[in-house]
This record gives sequence, structure tokens and C-alpha cells, in this order.
Amino acid sequence: MLIFLKQIFTWWNRQTFGTFLYTLFTGKFIGTDQFGNKYYSNPKGKRWVIYKKEVESSKVPPEWYSWIHFLTEKIPSNNEKKYSWQKDYEENLTGTNRAHKPEGSLTSSLKKSMKKYETWKT
Repeated sequence: MLIFLKQIFTWWNRQTFGTFLYTLFTGKFIGTDQFGNKYYSNPKGKRWVIYKKEVESSKVPPEWYSWIHFLTEKIPSNNEKKYSWQKDYEENLTGTNRAHKPEGSLTSSLKKSMKKYETWKT
């Protein structure tokens, strides 16, 4: 019951009830990405995404971002050839344990000796 109420009244828990109905009646399923997000389009050309868990736009990989924003007409596939230098896409890790913490930052375990100023050499 709680999930149903969340779906009716909130947008940050996957999709609203209105989006569910719109997808049901006008949406054509296009594909999924590695995060489990589902992509749809309708005959008028509108494109949208239904997120698997929480609504987080950084979980849209670059190839699907290009498709959903009409930068390309090519529908991405999960078995595209990747080059050896390409890394797998990761969502924004800010605020997690895996976030980037450079040496000298307050949250880093490595402390850097930081002077407030450098003296001139004469």
C-alpha cells in the first residue's frame, strides 16, 4: 500500500501514477541500460526514462543520454564494441564512500602538510 501511495504522490520514487498510465497507453519500450533503467518513446517523438530505483539523472549512461536528448537517432545496445581505453560508466559518487577524496582534503585519510603561505626566496 505504501509503495502505491508513493507512486501516486511523489516523483522521486521511480515514476508517478500519471507517468505509469502515460507509459502504459502511449509508450513504446526501447531498451534498458546497465543500471536497469528503462527507456521509452511515443509516436509523437517524446522520449523518457523510468529509473530502476531512485530518480538520479547521473545514472543515465552517455550513449542513452545522447539518445534521450535527440543528439543521435541510433538506439544504444549493451553489446557495443568498447575500446581498451574506455572505462565503464559510473554514476555520480559524491557523498558515498567511493567518492574522490584528494590528498589534503578534510575527508581524506592522507593528510598533507599545508602551509598557509610560502615565503619568498631572496
